[in-house]
Amino acid sequence: MQDPNEDTQWNDILRSKGIIPEKEKEVTEDEILNIAENTVNEKTGRAPTDLENKTLDELDELEDEEDEKVLLEYRHKRIAELKELANKSKYGEVKEISGKDYVQEVNNAGEDIWVVLHLYKHGVPLCTLINQHLASLARKFPTTKFLKSISVTCIPNWPDSNLPTIFIYHNGNMVQQIIGPIELRGMKLTEPELEWMLGQEGAVPTKLTEDPRTKVKDVLFSALRPGSDNQNDNDDW
Repeated sequence: MQDPNEDTQWNDILRSKGIIPEKEKEVTEDEILNIAENTVNEKTGRAPTDLENKTLDELDELEDEEDEKVLLEYRHKRIAELKELANKSKYGEVKEISGKDYVQEVNNAGEDIWVVLHLYKHGVPLCTLINQHLASLARKFPTTKFLKSISVTCIPNWPDSNLPTIFIYHNGNMVQQIIGPIELRGMKLTEPELEWMLGQEGAVPTKLTEDPRTKVKDVLFSALRPGSDNQNDNDDW
């Protein structure tokens, strides 16, 4: 049977008489690409954007403008953050208060303000040590409000056995209280340890990730574990 799409004189006659259909038109590669692109645009509702019509140099220039815009937005954001930090960094020292100042200085300290109050008494060595540590921490964390007050001046009849005492407040509410020499680890308390304790409650933005005293405990406990060298030495004795 003769191919109806073949270019012959006989087929031309048959086509003119309507006996066979017209020859199928060849579709070029460019036409196929155009059809495909138009189909995608119809399905997604996307029309060619200005970006598709830009040269590489124009795209590079636009990219530089976008980078500048991002950097400018970041700069404004960073300036706002620094201003907020500067507004909060208004303490930097341990302020002495009395009982009549308590409500104003502690309960009404302000929104999102952390307050660390140390109740102490002259002549108590651990109180003196803690005041020294707090003075250093106040300079290190100026966004935290550090206060101190002679115990019975602040709270009448506060027992000496409770000294030193540290109260931690946030938004005017008490968050934690650390009472007595045992909870405050005695005269061997170091500044990093006190920073860690305050940081655990959120009172200071410490960067310490573990208790500085933990390693000392681990060494002590490891020496007492069965099978340790010290234990073997004791067995020999």
